[in-house]
Amino acid sequence: MLAHARTDQIPDNSAMTDNLLPTLSMLDLVAVREGSTVRQALDLALQTAQHAEHLGFTRYWLAEHHNMSGIACSATAVLVGHIAGGTQRIRVGSGGIMLPNHAPLVVAEAFGTLAELHPNRIDLGLGRAPGTDRNTMRALRRDRPETEHDFPNDVAELQRLLGPVQSEHAVTAMPGANTNVPIWLLGSSLFSAQLAAQRGLPFAFASHFAPRMLLQALQIYRDTFQPSEQLAKPYVAIGVPLIAAPTDEEAEFLASSTYQRVLGILTGQRGQLPAPREHFLASLPANAHAAIDDFLAAAVIGSPQTVQSGFQQLLDATQADEFVLVSDVFDPALRMRSLDIAALAITKVVRTPQELVFA
Repeated sequence: MLAHARTDQIPDNSAMTDNLLPTLSMLDLVAVREGSTVRQALDLALQTAQHAEHLGFTRYWLAEHHNMSGIACSATAVLVGHIAGGTQRIRVGSGGIMLPNHAPLVVAEAFGTLAELHPNRIDLGLGRAPGTDRNTMRALRRDRPETEHDFPNDVAELQRLLGPVQSEHAVTAMPGANTNVPIWLLGSSLFSAQLAAQRGLPFAFASHFAPRMLLQALQIYRDTFQPSEQLAKPYVAIGVPLIAAPTDEEAEFLASSTYQRVLGILTGQRGQLPAPREHFLASLPANAHAAIDDFLAAAVIGSPQTVQSGFQQLLDATQADEFVLVSDVFDPALRMRSLDIAALAITKVVRTPQELVFA
């Protein structure tokens, strides 16, 4: 099968935005590759962030996951500090901190410290999924029942703790107070879209693994957005799995590492990032093939021309302000090359504002 941009599964629906072109950013899960070590994964994360900065990417995010042998970003705030310390200009942050795992005060103090060390460069992306399994949830002391109000209340508390000191409150985050670290809401459902709109926060949709509700969530977010001190108008980032190479055939081969990883997620057999395999998709039964395609419906996989076309289709469909790339290429050098191709391709897309119309 030729590599392609799987954006044909996303309807062409658009909303208005003022930005001429979407900017590029990156979300790194800090994958541990088969045959490599955690230290090598951490070193590669910094090298990739430095390369992304050189290419002019806007931000570099790390995601919180626990108890996974193939992912090395569980101590997210620590890694954010490491990446920020090894770069100069690029924004660095969490994509995201799974807020139910943490007390808002602890998060505010950690990211407040980062903001003091790296002024105007730190983002705080928040999610409400556990990012792990039930046993690990218990190990994280998430043993109390949650209500639908907990996450919104915790977001509001974080906003207060990172904002100006309020004398009527007995608890102050120090560091944290007055840093005004930008808060993002991340999600793959309508709930986070609604909350981001209500609180006037930027919204990042997790279309890199759960694209099904992408367009509906973006419409709700834009339609119900309420301006805030942080943000005057809606701002949307979308997750985009990316595998780019000189030819469609090579990109499809390299993407087999991602296909294997996705199949492991879907079957509960997570592991380290595997090396690519020839004709991997063709070897699977039809239902497994279809499940991987659904998971990667927002993926852009292919040659420079195919990547440009894929970016254009995504932009036409979503009118996103920012593409947050996720690139699980096994060979580190070829991963950097993939980002090079993306950086050039994004300069060739054209924004054509359209009305958002759902069929």
